[in-house]
Amino acid sequence: MKYKKKYNFSAGPGMLPQDALDAASEAVLDYENNGMSILEMSHRSQSVIDLMNNTTSLARELLSIPDNFHILWLQGGASTQFSMIPMNLLSDEQTADYTDTGLWADKAIDEAKAFGLVNVASSTKEFIYNHINKDLEQSPKAIYLHITSNNTIYGTQWKSFPNTLNPNGFIVADMSSDIFSRKIDFNSFGLIYAGAQKNMGPAGVTMVIIRDNILGKINRHIPTMFDYNTHINKKSAFNTPPVSAIFVVNRTLSWLKELGGVDIIEDRNKIKSEKLYQEIERNSIFKCPVNKEDRSQMNVPFIFTEKRDENKFLQFCADRGLMTLKGHRSVGGFRASIYNAMPLEGIDALVAAMQDYESLHSK
Repeated sequence: MKYKKKYNFSAGPGMLPQDALDAASEAVLDYENNGMSILEMSHRSQSVIDLMNNTTSLARELLSIPDNFHILWLQGGASTQFSMIPMNLLSDEQTADYTDTGLWADKAIDEAKAFGLVNVASSTKEFIYNHINKDLEQSPKAIYLHITSNNTIYGTQWKSFPNTLNPNGFIVADMSSDIFSRKIDFNSFGLIYAGAQKNMGPAGVTMVIIRDNILGKINRHIPTMFDYNTHINKKSAFNTPPVSAIFVVNRTLSWLKELGGVDIIEDRNKIKSEKLYQEIERNSIFKCPVNKEDRSQMNVPFIFTEKRDENKFLQFCADRGLMTLKGHRSVGGFRASIYNAMPLEGIDALVAAMQDYESLHSK
């Protein structure tokens, strides 16, 4: 059966490459001619072990991850990492710096307070997170500085990463919505984590990249499943890993490699986002509420310049196959999430819809 392809602008689960979807549909029926579905196969089987190893190798290659970083494939989403990170890295009497740049950063701050002292180094909550405050008030002895590299709801993104005030400190980053979209210099990072469902695969698996010399320094009991060393020692297979989700990540990363890697996709992402922002700036009935210098290349929020019926525009777009453009419930308006798998044709279709809607409804 042939399906009419629609453009999915959802913030997550996000759009996936057709190559990955085709491979997944085949693997669900029979994985590598094993006569078994990928959904049925043991994580102890050689085929799945090879899959896990290959996925890790692809991630390391695409992001140029140094050898002194472990790569883990865990469950529980990025939200579980809000607790797991301070549980493993922050003792009761120590301080961690956190930047408050959105809803998920705010949740990470709340969770960290259960394990140590938290210094909020900057916040833009009072401005409804419409920009990133880069003038940080850090604690001199902070163990780490936590940032959310891209803020999915509000459409802001760190264009360059801050330095830690503590020379022995390191950055911890939630990169759930822009991982694999641009190059990363790992020199200042201790840990990077990302839920897969936005830019590299389906929900169900979370990637954690962690430097090998920051663990084992906390004198507290850590439950087995929440100890990073448990998963490092068992190569992400201490318990049954989400094999089917990891498979789709594997095929998504393979697609990215065939495109030419992160360098190529970063250039494409710039072209896509610039084209959409240019139309928002030109269009008389739309505007972007985010400060220009902090605008995300992954999540583009926009609103009407005056009060109009948002549902009419959403239906206008849906009739053209442009789906899930509704803004997050906390801010309203519209949001186009244009992750790696969103083709330029999808941006062109949205721009055309915005122009047509302007022609019909401008005064």
